[in-house]
Amino acid sequence: MSAHHTYKKLEMVGSSANSIEEAIENAIAECAKTVSNMDWFEVVETRGHIVDGKVGHYQVTIKIGFRIKYS
Repeated sequence: MSAHHTYKKLEMVGSSANSIEEAIENAIAECAKTVSNMDWFEVVETRGHIVDGKVGHYQVTIKIGFRIKYS
């Protein structure tokens, strides 16, 4: 077994009408449907949509790191 890990990063964009945290959770949940061995994420951009002077929805760009498995 290797003593080191090698990672690949994917960039995902999640959105939510409720919160930044939910936007992050939505992006991770969608990614988890097809990617295994996810270990960490970093938020690289946060933005939102304004409707009638209020927050309409939040949008967050994240990078998700997942471990590469060796045979």
